[in-house]
Amino acid sequence: MPTREQQVIEVFVEAADSLTADFDVIDFLQKLSVRCLDLLDVSAVGVLLADQYDALHLLAASDERTRLLELFALQYDQGPCVDCYRDGRPRTNVDLTGDEAVERWPLFGRGAHESGFAATSALPLRLRGRVIGALSLFRTDPAPLGPEDIVLGQALADVATIAILQQRTLAHAEAERDQLQYALNSRIIVEQAKGILAERWNMSLDQAFATLRSFARARQHKISHLARLITEGGFDTDAIAHGVKETNRAEPGGPVAGRETS
Repeated sequence: MPTREQQVIEVFVEAADSLTADFDVIDFLQKLSVRCLDLLDVSAVGVLLADQYDALHLLAASDERTRLLELFALQYDQGPCVDCYRDGRPRTNVDLTGDEAVERWPLFGRGAHESGFAATSALPLRLRGRVIGALSLFRTDPAPLGPEDIVLGQALADVATIAILQQRTLAHAEAERDQLQYALNSRIIVEQAKGILAERWNMSLDQAFATLRSFARARQHKISHLARLITEGGFDTDAIAHGVKETNRAEPGGPVAGRETS
């Protein structure tokens, strides 16, 4: 059986996998909840993450009982995990057996007690002041969770935060690269369409592009989409008014462009 140190190392290795494109956040957090059960003196674990609208969602739970309790807490917007996420401060060794928990979180307190939990700790998923969720640790034993377990629990929460934020950054960077590549590909297609129209209409590339752009804007079409249809032969270019041709630029000492010579 692996030692505690080996299991901690494995968590860091799993977090490093967040740099890969196929990193599965749900699977990683589910593994993390299992790791917490193995490494900490707790009975159940839940992991909550916030979306872009600042709403918490349950992404992983060590068992169905915990999942239902966390969903219950989110539904009624109360509990140590919710408070932990809101202010970024940990809630450790919260007694769920007394009246205080029920008075502070009426629905969550009763639900936790009915689920057989005697104590809970909520640790923030945070990095440099940014809080993205919370790690909930439940105990059926009312004895407090030891300081070493709390420190290690926060370290695991921090590792999870780094992995999640790395994946978000990677996904954002890939999205930006995809957008850039799409823009480059679209520009190539537009240049091809300009060449087709300029040759077909016997006008300059600039005039062909201006005509194409004017037609697309008037009909609220994307230029790149219209250009693709033209290059693929899926659009009748006779539908575009193109009677005005660009006059030649004046040569030095010659007539002014756009005017008739006398």
